[in-house]
Amino acid sequence: MVDGHVEIERKVEPGPDFAVPDLTAVDGVAAVGEPVEHHLAATYFDTADLRLARAGVTLRRRTGGTDAGWHLKLPAAGHARTEVHHPLGPRRAVPPKAVVAPVLGIVRTAPVAAVAALDTTRVVTTVLADGGRVLAEVAEDSVTGTAFAPDPGDPATVTTWREVEVELVEGDETLLDALVGALVEAGAAPSDSPSKLSRVLAHRLPEVPAATAGTNGGRGKKGGKGKKAKPAGATAGDVVLEALRGQAAALQAADLSVREGAHEGVHDLRVACRRLRSILAAFRPVLEREATDPLREELRWVGAALSPARDGEVALAHLRELVEAQPVEQVRGPVLARLRTATVKEGDAARRATLRALTDRRYLAVLDSLDDLLASPPLAGSAGDPAGPVLAKAIHRSGKRMYARIEAARAVHGETVGEDSPLHDVRKAAKRVRYTAEVAVPVLGRPAEELIGTMKDVQEVLGNAQDTVVTRDLCLRLGRAAGAAGEPTWTWGRLHALEEARAASCAAEFWAQEPGLRAAVRAATR
Repeated sequence: MVDGHVEIERKVEPGPDFAVPDLTAVDGVAAVGEPVEHHLAATYFDTADLRLARAGVTLRRRTGGTDAGWHLKLPAAGHARTEVHHPLGPRRAVPPKAVVAPVLGIVRTAPVAAVAALDTTRVVTTVLADGGRVLAEVAEDSVTGTAFAPDPGDPATVTTWREVEVELVEGDETLLDALVGALVEAGAAPSDSPSKLSRVLAHRLPEVPAATAGTNGGRGKKGGKGKKAKPAGATAGDVVLEALRGQAAALQAADLSVREGAHEGVHDLRVACRRLRSILAAFRPVLEREATDPLREELRWVGAALSPARDGEVALAHLRELVEAQPVEQVRGPVLARLRTATVKEGDAARRATLRALTDRRYLAVLDSLDDLLASPPLAGSAGDPAGPVLAKAIHRSGKRMYARIEAARAVHGETVGEDSPLHDVRKAAKRVRYTAEVAVPVLGRPAEELIGTMKDVQEVLGNAQDTVVTRDLCLRLGRAAGAAGEPTWTWGRLHALEEARAASCAAEFWAQEPGLRAAVRAATR
C-alpha cells in the first residue's frame, strides 16, 4: 500500500560547538520531549544520469527510525515536499512499481538502481504545545554519505557532516520560522542544501538553470507573463531556448501532478504541449524545422490523447451548473442524477485513459526527444541575431496567420463553431499569437504583455464557444439514454438549445472584438 503526506521542513548547518538551545523560549512552545536517538540506514536510487536528483526528487529505501520503508519525496510549493511511503517488502535492489509510478515521466525507460547510501545517527527532540500536542520535531543528524561510482572499478566518494532539521507536525510556518531563528541565534547557519542526497552527489550534479528541461527540471511555473527582462545583447536563440526550457519544466511539473491525481494536472500538461508546439512553429527561423516538426507532431498527439479527459470534465461541470440555474419547472426527470452518474463514470474512464497515455512508450519517447533537442539545439540562421527584431517578426507572422483565418471565417459568415469551423481555426491562431508574445515579453516588454491580454480575451470567448461543441454532443447522448430509459427528454433539448444560443453569443462577441486585433499586433511589433 502506498500512502503519503506533505512534509514541511527547514535545515540549518550547526557549527562545531553548536548545541540545540532551550526551545521553550520560543512563543507557542510549552515543553520539549526527551531526546530519542535513532540509527538510520538509507539507500538512494536513481538513473545513471541522475534524472531524479536533477529534478529535485528523492527515492530511497530506509531502515531504522519510526518510518522505515520506501520513500519518494517530490518537490512542492515553498518549503514543502510531498512524500510517498511504501512498506519495505522483501526486495532491496529494485524499487516497487507503485513508488516509481509518480516519476515515470522523469525516469521513463531508464533503469533505476542504487546511486548512494547514507548512514545517519539522528537525535530527535519533539516540540510540544500545552496538553502534549506535538508541534514539530527537531532532528540533529550526524551523517556519513557514500556516493557509488558510476563506472565499475572507480572508488566511491565518502562525505561526512552534521545538520539539524526542523519538521512541522501540527505546528504552522510561523512556528517553523521561530524555531529556525532560535537555532540560528544559537550558532547554526541556514542551509542552502536542498537534501542530503544532493550533498552526497554534488560532484556529479553541476549547477543548471532554474528553468530546465526534462531530466533537469523541477516543478516549473506555468508559462506566461512575469519573465525577467533579457539583457540588451541577448540573441534570438537565447530567448527562444529559455522559453522552451521553461515550458519543458512546466510539462514535467504537470506530468507529476497528473500522476499524483491533481485536479488541474491534465489541463496544465495540455497547455505546456500547446505552448511548446507554438514556440517551435513560430520560431522556425531560429530552430531548424526539419528537427522540430516531428516533435511538434508528437506533442500534438499527446494533446489529442488527453483531450477527452479534460473536455468531458469541463462540459459535465458546465451542464450541472446550467441545470441548477434553471427554473424548477424546466427540469423534467432525473437530469441532475444522470449528469452526476455521467461525471463519475466518464471521470473514471478519463483517468484510466490519461494514465494509459502517460505510460505509453510513445509519450515517454516524446519527453526524451524534447530533452535531446534542448541538449543539442538545432539552431537555424536567425539564432544568433539580436532578439528584438526576430521576436517582433515572429509576432507579425503569427498575426498574419490569424488575419487569414479571420478572413476565412468572415467569408462564410462564421457565427457557429465546431472542430472544423473557421472560428475554431481563428481561436488556434490567436493562441499562437499569444504564446509567441509570451516568449517576447522579456525583450519587447509592455506592448507584448498588452497583446497577450488581448489574445487571452479572444481565447476565452472562442474557447467558451468551442466548449459548446462538447456540451451539445453530451446533451444529445444523455438525452438519447434518458429516452431509452423512459425518462422525459424535454430538458435535454432545452439544454441543447441554450448551448446553441451560447455559441452564437460568443461568436457575436468575437466579431465585436475583432476590429481591435490588428492594432494590438501592430503595437507589439513596432
